[in-house]
Amino acid sequence: MQLLRLVVGQVKLGAPLPFGVRDENAKLLLARGQLVGTQAQFDALLARGIYVDTEEFKAVQAGRHDAQAPRGSVATLFDLWEQAIWRLDRLLKSALAEPGFGARCDEFAGQLMALVQRSPDVGIFLSVRQDPQRLNLYGLTHSLHCALMCQLMTARLGWAPERTRLLVKAALTMNLTIVDVQGRYAVHGRLTDTQKGEITTHPTDAAARLRQAGIDDAEWLQAVVEHHERPDGAGYPNRVSRPCEAATLLRMADVFMAKISPRAERAPLTVQDAARQMFNEAGGNQAAAAIIKEYGIFPPGNVVRLASGELAVVILRGPTAHTPVAAAITDKAGVPTVGTVRRDTGQPMFAIKALAPPDATLMRVPPERLYGLVS
Repeated sequence: MQLLRLVVGQVKLGAPLPFGVRDENAKLLLARGQLVGTQAQFDALLARGIYVDTEEFKAVQAGRHDAQAPRGSVATLFDLWEQAIWRLDRLLKSALAEPGFGARCDEFAGQLMALVQRSPDVGIFLSVRQDPQRLNLYGLTHSLHCALMCQLMTARLGWAPERTRLLVKAALTMNLTIVDVQGRYAVHGRLTDTQKGEITTHPTDAAARLRQAGIDDAEWLQAVVEHHERPDGAGYPNRVSRPCEAATLLRMADVFMAKISPRAERAPLTVQDAARQMFNEAGGNQAAAAIIKEYGIFPPGNVVRLASGELAVVILRGPTAHTPVAAAITDKAGVPTVGTVRRDTGQPMFAIKALAPPDATLMRVPPERLYGLVS
């Protein structure tokens, strides 16, 4: 597939795309017919660099609007996760603008849960290996990753699917009123006094917005209101000393994901350090153990050094927490390779010897290549 870089005038805000939009690695970002619905989405696409398949572009320019999508354009799980970011953006912005928000939120939660079930490893990979060049999207990606964690955690705890779905909806909407503030803070590392106030009151503000949008489920609303409260009464905004179970799990997911996410003013914690802190602070809470078991010692997205000398990126959890499947991205001398080869770290010759720092060059290897979706 040959790619052509697009310029501003070839993508129009609010208009259906005449062709699929891709990144420099040919990853499908938005399918043909989808809308670039917001200025933030438009700016983020342009900043990232957007491309189109040359043959598809020529077909559109020639007036063949019924042309078939090019071979290889079938959406991968990574494409679907990317599209979920923008679908969540539209969903949250529609809370008061359009009737039926509750039904739309329930539909989106169900589709996201189905996506997670198709491959929890891909979801974990994306939550661990976040792109530091897209910090402006932090508010959206953080909500998705917290929803992912809530789903995995409650499944391990044996929650009924209906109750898990409710917690997923709470995770998606807990920051309803500060999504843009979160993105600006992640990029700039500072807040105005007004923004600090919005952060402090956002649990009650989000619940109020949900009520205005027609949400009347008491457990959903309570989870949102109390998701920053702590059992010792030191939380906010109401210093509740006995937050509900759903709020407690939501706070754990929220804090864990925040710690492992990059920000402009600080590097992310490793999953291992974040898990250690969470376990020490949880006081024996089973949810903490559930998160640790789901992510494992070396979760998908971690860069590791193997006994063979190769550097590899973990892509799948294995039979034990210490033996995941990894994709080698260098040879034994540390030289980056063109292709990737899967390594079973349960085999002594490919055992994990150490967690490696995420080298910027190596981290640009597209996930589709790591997972064998492209060569």
